[in-house]
Amino acid sequence: MIELKDITKKFGDFTAVDHLNMTIETGEFFGLLGPNGAGKTTTISMLSTVLLPTEGQIFIDGQKLDRKASAAKSKLSVITQEFSMRQDMTIDEVMEYQGRLYYLPKKVIRQKSDELLEFAGLLEYRHRVVRHLSGGMKRKLMICRALMTEPQILLLDEPTAGMDAISRRQMWNLLRQLHGEGITILLTTHYIEEAQSLCERVALIDKGKLNTVDTPDNLINELGPYTVDETADETLHSSHFRSREEAIEYLSSSDKDASLRNTTLEDVFIYRIGRGLGSK
Repeated sequence: MIELKDITKKFGDFTAVDHLNMTIETGEFFGLLGPNGAGKTTTISMLSTVLLPTEGQIFIDGQKLDRKASAAKSKLSVITQEFSMRQDMTIDEVMEYQGRLYYLPKKVIRQKSDELLEFAGLLEYRHRVVRHLSGGMKRKLMICRALMTEPQILLLDEPTAGMDAISRRQMWNLLRQLHGEGITILLTTHYIEEAQSLCERVALIDKGKLNTVDTPDNLINELGPYTVDETADETLHSSHFRSREEAIEYLSSSDKDASLRNTTLEDVFIYRIGRGLGSK
């Protein structure tokens, strides 16, 4: 279990994360959503101890997390937005280097490399240099590298950023398999449909403050599971309804270009966090 208690991070006069309280259960797939500058990456950085909180405390399975808490830190593995790998190394060399950093025996490194690369569909590319990999393959390799130490918690900061649609879906399947094996996953993403598809619960944060935490389905049903989109003067307006009958009645009375669809988590995000985006 991950517990964030009144976590605050300040950079001078700027407060990036403002008294954030949140609990992520063991084995949960949890999403952290917010606009640019909301504090998502700063939160991940504090969980990975790259940054230390200005105020508040983080606990991993009841143990306070700090840079000296080796037992708690050993449960975590982080995948950042940036490709943090030597571009002149092969996939095999990246995996071997990661294993050596943690003093794993050579036989164990080879065995785990084989298993993880096969799991991620990278085994046949093991001798390819990193700079010649696609963006999607690099992301998969970062996950394989992170799993070398068998972490219990995986922190993913926008793991599908820049991927094409096919690579993104492949990554989703990979993450679902990891979650199925009992790994706790904390995901930040700008792709709201990604969070809706993968996460059991999501937290919406804005300007460093927590807006809400709930399941995607509960948030959608609270807003209204049916949405009518209307376009007027090249502006899209969305209205949300509790029942299909109410939505159809509204749609029938509209004199604008309008359509009916199911509400998504993105609608919830825009309604709760969006700034002047025309949602009602």
